[in-house]
Amino acid sequence: MSLSHGCCPVMVPFEEVLFQVRKALQVSPILLHELLRELHEANVFSTQYYQSLYKDGEIGEQRLCEVFCNDGEDLARRLSLPIWQNWDICQSILDLALSKEEDLVPSADAEWQDIVSDLMSELLPDNVILKYLESPESIEDDFDPTVLDNFPGDTDITCTPVPENTTFLDGVPPKKPKIVHKRRRKRSNSTGNRKATVCPESPSNRCTPTITPESSFSLSSNPFQHVLRIPFSPPLLPPSGGSPLQIIQTIGPYTPPLFGTVVPTGPTYVIVSPQCVSPGTQIIPLSPAIGTVAPPELTGSVLPVGSSSDSACQGSPTVDTLSPTKDLQKNNDSTSPKTEKKIRPEAPECVKDYIHHIKSYMRDVCCSMRGGMGMESHYVDAHLVQRKLLIKSGKNANKCLEKELVVLSDSERKKAKLDRSQLFHNSDSKPKQSVALLGKAGAGKTTFIQRLCLDWASGSLPQFQFVFLLNCKILDLTKSTYSLKGLLFDLSMSPRCEDSDSVFKHILSCPDEVLIIFDSFDHIKDFEGLLQSPAKSHTNTKYTIKQLFSGLFQKEILSGCTLLIATRPKDVLNQVLRKMDSLLELCGFSPEDIELYTSKYFGDASLQENALKQIKTDRYIFSLCSNPLLCWTTCFLLEHQESCNDLPSTLTDLYQRATSKHLQLASLENSSLCKNRKQLDIPQLCKMAWEGFKNHDTHVNPGSSTELLDCALKSGILASYKTSEGQENHFADLFTQNLLSAVHLVQSKQVNEKMVVANSVVHQKKRKVQGESQDVLQRFVTGLVFQKAPDGVSILDSSVNIKAKRKAVETHLESMKPSDLVPARLLELFHCVYETSSAKFAKLLLKNLPDNLSFYGMQLCPSDVYVICHLLRYASTLKRTFSINLQDACIPISGLKELVGLKCIKAFWAHTADTIGLWEDLHQSNDELNLKSAIEKFTLHPFKATEGYHIESLPVLVQIHREKKLPMSELVSALDKGVPALRHLQRLEFE
Repeated sequence: MSLSHGCCPVMVPFEEVLFQVRKALQVSPILLHELLRELHEANVFSTQYYQSLYKDGEIGEQRLCEVFCNDGEDLARRLSLPIWQNWDICQSILDLALSKEEDLVPSADAEWQDIVSDLMSELLPDNVILKYLESPESIEDDFDPTVLDNFPGDTDITCTPVPENTTFLDGVPPKKPKIVHKRRRKRSNSTGNRKATVCPESPSNRCTPTITPESSFSLSSNPFQHVLRIPFSPPLLPPSGGSPLQIIQTIGPYTPPLFGTVVPTGPTYVIVSPQCVSPGTQIIPLSPAIGTVAPPELTGSVLPVGSSSDSACQGSPTVDTLSPTKDLQKNNDSTSPKTEKKIRPEAPECVKDYIHHIKSYMRDVCCSMRGGMGMESHYVDAHLVQRKLLIKSGKNANKCLEKELVVLSDSERKKAKLDRSQLFHNSDSKPKQSVALLGKAGAGKTTFIQRLCLDWASGSLPQFQFVFLLNCKILDLTKSTYSLKGLLFDLSMSPRCEDSDSVFKHILSCPDEVLIIFDSFDHIKDFEGLLQSPAKSHTNTKYTIKQLFSGLFQKEILSGCTLLIATRPKDVLNQVLRKMDSLLELCGFSPEDIELYTSKYFGDASLQENALKQIKTDRYIFSLCSNPLLCWTTCFLLEHQESCNDLPSTLTDLYQRATSKHLQLASLENSSLCKNRKQLDIPQLCKMAWEGFKNHDTHVNPGSSTELLDCALKSGILASYKTSEGQENHFADLFTQNLLSAVHLVQSKQVNEKMVVANSVVHQKKRKVQGESQDVLQRFVTGLVFQKAPDGVSILDSSVNIKAKRKAVETHLESMKPSDLVPARLLELFHCVYETSSAKFAKLLLKNLPDNLSFYGMQLCPSDVYVICHLLRYASTLKRTFSINLQDACIPISGLKELVGLKCIKAFWAHTADTIGLWEDLHQSNDELNLKSAIEKFTLHPFKATEGYHIESLPVLVQIHREKKLPMSELVSALDKGVPALRHLQRLEFE
């Protein structure tokens, strides 16, 4: 596998990366320091690690050769790990460094005799040539060593004997060869300012670095000076080779004299380090002829051919090789033809017909959303946010592989927003061959993918000839009878292909024009072993789905295709996501999106106005509507409930009412099968949901009663999918399945109190990090235990006695110690207590809370902020105050304003940029009272910066403190005394 191809990260073995790093460590010291600096600036190395390399003496100007010879292998391995993990960034940096090193090594094609007789005779006068070819016996005695102090510390001056068979211009034979003399300049304050004396022209005093047979030369065509490159003898060098010297003939005498010497009359020659000569004055052997295509190994990066991203190559980093002159390069660029694109085979008619057939099929299938709403008329375009991974370093290499998503602040999320057109080409203008679409349950990942397929069918994604959509819910992961062809044509959401062999052959000829989408990727189990045993053959028919995915992902098969996987961020952050080219998160609805969606849902203007009024009045429901699925559920309930009924106050009540209404409508539609609720076996449906939850599966047993399945399908509780073996039924969404599972736990006599407590609230003991599905189940179980069965049609049976289970959950809640919980579990405890709708448990929670609340590192959505604020309002009755840590937490400015405005919050610490944004928002709304309070409550103590963005906004904060005004505004009365947080800050700690 070539490591020089592709501008996107490729799955390269660690050993190949190690080989590249070994080569990079063998470059000259100047280039090596430049390489490490570029890797540090690209955030491959942390500042602490970068500085430790020099601090420990591992990479220094004086000990570079010795260190690499003695323990260079250990150094190479330690540097290789972060480079391998960030190969998409490091590949071009390494290629550039190696290219520069190659450019500094002159060609050795010419024979020794030819070089001496031809090149030197053209460059130097005879008397100067004799000085370089005669014996260097007198060098050690007569040569002033201080001349070497004027060269860079990484320059080796080597004097070697001349071969006996060398032909001399004046017939003078060489003297007896002498052992090589090698000297390295040492740093010394006492000799650093010495001036060297020039060697006289008399034979008794010579300063002549001689030329070895292994050496080679490069001539300059520059009319103003001549350059002779004299590299050192390779046997005397470290593994990297040597830094060549250059002899330059000057235009005339130097003024002032170089090195403080007295320059004689006539031509003057100066020995300099190659770094002293600009690239514009150096010439490598003749440039290739105009129109010559550079070999692939010399290119820094290669973009996939045939996509609309070809123009991105113009902005990508390129290797700046040493060519004759930059002016000549510009002239050549204007006249030389561009590199030819890969010639595409003409698509046969059968292929064109199939592409047309797929697009027509996609337009029919993807034109509608859930509930029968049209995609074109009801879809609200959601934004994307570019996410990054945070590498956690540890004492050993294994811990360095632990990665997690960086939580962005509200201001950073706004800067990182992208639209749908930037899915495969984001802000850095580089195409992405593997993209992960992250989103919580109900965020609209499947609907987004349907919209994307509809865009392709309408011609909006011209870089792709083929789009194959695979639903991981219905893929059989156990069988080993699949081929790549079968995966694309039989298992994807594509119509039947009459001539699949011809179409597949064409696909293999243009893989970079193929997009493969894996929806519901979190349904694939055993993620840690997913990349093992990848498929390596296009024709073998004995692969599992996992092996085929691994082969596609690692580019063993159909190399060059683009992969898009959709998954939940909390459930899955495995080795697959760690190696994706791009991580994009699907944003929820903004307040404006909620209004737009509601207006599209209700066609009648009067209904729109009434629905929006009810949603905005209930602040909790409005916060839930930031989730597109919950927004649709709310609109559905408003559409079918009685006008006099209030909206639900909890998530449990919302979904309980909506699910009951779905079943009621389905029974009315098909009264012959489901005349009333008793005829529908709801407990059986709930048991199926629980069995699937335990196995992390949404599939419904096909052996269930036909009446139950038909009614569940018509109600929307279940969804049907077409597979190669027939129809499969699955629960429509996570919320519905978890609610039915919770009903089974609460009302089934086969489930005891211990099982209910195990799946309700949170637990004190540290367990494996639970996913989003477990979080939702806990809220539903806690809510159902304390909720009374409503009147009318409901999935709850009011005749079931659940007092014992309620008592067990109450006991568990009373025994909780919130001060011992990590931020994620504390937030989940807030939600569970809120679902009880009990003031008693709210006050009990606040009584046991620590004085310093921490939601550090949490991504708080609007419903999280509402629940926290709602429960903290009970603190006034308990006369308690808290300080709250929101550092590294994502919280909207509106939510931050609400939290900081609570009387029980005496101090808060949030992202500095978000805090300044809060102050500006309060100032613009003329809320001076709350502005003064927000400035006084803000704190920075103790300040510990672990990431660069922790200190990015500090200069702005200091400016506000000094000038006593906000950016882009006049003086603010609330800032008369500056920022108290800066006045009280006593210590800055940087990690």
